[in-house]
Amino acid sequence: MYQPEAYWIALLLMLVSMLCWGSWANAVKLCPGYRFQLFYWDYVLGLIAAAVVWGLTFGSFGSTGMPFLQDVAKTSSQALLLAFAGGAVFNIANLLLVAAIDIAGLAVAFPVGIGLALVVGAVSNYILSPKGNPLLLFGGIALVVGAIVLDAMAYRQRESGQPRSARRGLIISLISGLLMGSFYPLVSGAMSGEHAIEPYAAVLFFAIGVAVCAVPVNYLFMRFPLDAGLPVKMQSYRVAPLRWHLAGILGGAIWCTGALANFLASKAHIVGPAVSYSIGQGATMISAAWGVFIWHEFASASPRARILLTWMFILFLSGLGTIAIAPLSNLR
Repeated sequence: MYQPEAYWIALLLMLVSMLCWGSWANAVKLCPGYRFQLFYWDYVLGLIAAAVVWGLTFGSFGSTGMPFLQDVAKTSSQALLLAFAGGAVFNIANLLLVAAIDIAGLAVAFPVGIGLALVVGAVSNYILSPKGNPLLLFGGIALVVGAIVLDAMAYRQRESGQPRSARRGLIISLISGLLMGSFYPLVSGAMSGEHAIEPYAAVLFFAIGVAVCAVPVNYLFMRFPLDAGLPVKMQSYRVAPLRWHLAGILGGAIWCTGALANFLASKAHIVGPAVSYSIGQGATMISAAWGVFIWHEFASASPRARILLTWMFILFLSGLGTIAIAPLSNLR
């Protein structure tokens, strides 16, 4: 299998992860009128398909580690359960995130939800595997927290005078972030220790966990929608345009690609899961940029809200750069 060790390659993979994790949700925007509960079934298909494709290609060739199929066959029950549980936790968090995007938009749901997940995930991952300069790592995280606060303030400015239901997206984003920060330590645990599995197998079992958990949880969200809309029926899925199904599959494949890139980077000796996860969750900045510059979600916002967004981007970039150089102290 392919497993990088050079820091610059690992950094490149972390940036790919950030780009993928910050861009996949655009697929939701490509399906106007398609309820997110229906979109999610296609998203899960894309997630599993990409996990299999990457495993049978990059995971099966190269001189490092165990080939994909052999790794899957010899997986211990402990590693399997950890990766599977990570997928289940992620599934609930991601369903909440997609609901928040549907209600509040990309520029709000991602910075708040994923930004909070960065803090929770980075701290827990560092406790489990302390790599990198802690001052730089947690200093960067503090800057990200500041960016989250500014984004929430900009959101309040934009939604001033709007119905209370419009603020539901912010609350859902916060709940999603708390859960989203909890899945990565589980997957990291599957890739470490005596019975560790490689990232390609971890992604597959993770995707299976997402799919299995999605059946009851997404069905529940279909019956009781978080956006206060009418219950969703599967008949609407069957009559949806093909391009909407393809958009959902593409969204899942993009997210899975980002996850694999991030898991591979975290396995590099110098990096560790805390730094890899933190940079990957810089996806917040990418998604906010999509929401602001492409989808014009703040086009009618006040000048004060736009100033807050500008400082949000500055703090995110500063925090991301600080986190990126944290592992370099290990080279000394």
